[in-house]
Amino acid sequence: MTEPRPATPSAYAPDVPGNPDLPLTPRPSPGSGTVPFDLPGVFVGTAEYEEGPTGCTVVHVPAGARTAVDARGGAVGLSGGYEFNHAICFAGGSVYGLGAVAGVSAELLARNRNLTKWDQLQLVSGAVIYDFSVRDNAVHPDAALGAAALRAAREGGFPVGRCGAGRAASTGKADFARAEFAGQGAAFGTFGEAKVLVATVVNAVGAVVDRDGTVVRGNYHAAEGGRRHPAVDYAAQVGRDEPAEAVRGNTTLTVMVTNVRLTDRELDQVARQVHSSMHRGIQPFHTLTDGDVMFALTTDEVDLPGVPPTGFGALASEVAWDAILKGVE
Repeated sequence: MTEPRPATPSAYAPDVPGNPDLPLTPRPSPGSGTVPFDLPGVFVGTAEYEEGPTGCTVVHVPAGARTAVDARGGAVGLSGGYEFNHAICFAGGSVYGLGAVAGVSAELLARNRNLTKWDQLQLVSGAVIYDFSVRDNAVHPDAALGAAALRAAREGGFPVGRCGAGRAASTGKADFARAEFAGQGAAFGTFGEAKVLVATVVNAVGAVVDRDGTVVRGNYHAAEGGRRHPAVDYAAQVGRDEPAEAVRGNTTLTVMVTNVRLTDRELDQVARQVHSSMHRGIQPFHTLTDGDVMFALTTDEVDLPGVPPTGFGALASEVAWDAILKGVE
């Protein structure tokens, strides 16, 4: 008896087009601007499929960097999570976008002449956002797009705005009808010889709040011609027989790269401290329907005399808030 052949993707007659149904070509994803940074040996690249639109963002540290990972919320989409990485990849496409992480890994293997001894492995971690809610197709970042983003990586600049993994990000979803497009942001700070780069892809339930408490993106009420804090809407729902359903498919992804020398324990705590601080700029944050992930990397180059790790975390937290705001300009 002849065995049945596996069906090809096109045989399923999809309701919406996906990667096998379109002639996808990775394209540059420059966004609305670039945040300069001075961290030699740190490269950043982006790429997108405009047919989505969706994209990915890669931070490449060829020499590798010790890494702490802080994952929170009820919907984390994470790959790797290693304690040492040569690259971090963020992507749209939810769980399907994890293919882009594999693409970065394959590209690094090829660059490293296919060497596979234990101490020659190129380690890549990554995480994804759910960005299907703002589009009507199943196009997602894949291995080809991840490799393209890595090939596009350059020193000294981080693309911001609606680009890379933030190409179809949205925020302020107390009610999805009041959501607004967001994107990816970055900020860079120097404190003596210490340097810190923070970049974030904002795709949150929460709205973005600036330093004076004003909601600057998300939870937009068209009838009122403005935005308001989600807490106002949640308070109005108290006691209702039919509570509003939580909007699913959210995540804020953040990467921090510093040259400050920290122990493993200190790096873990600083990652948690900075990640926790981001609730000031995104409210609410770390919810049941968010999958927030922070990767904190150090290149272990300088000390920060006179300032304990907690103090450094406080400084980096301000940089993180700047990155959030930059992502929604």
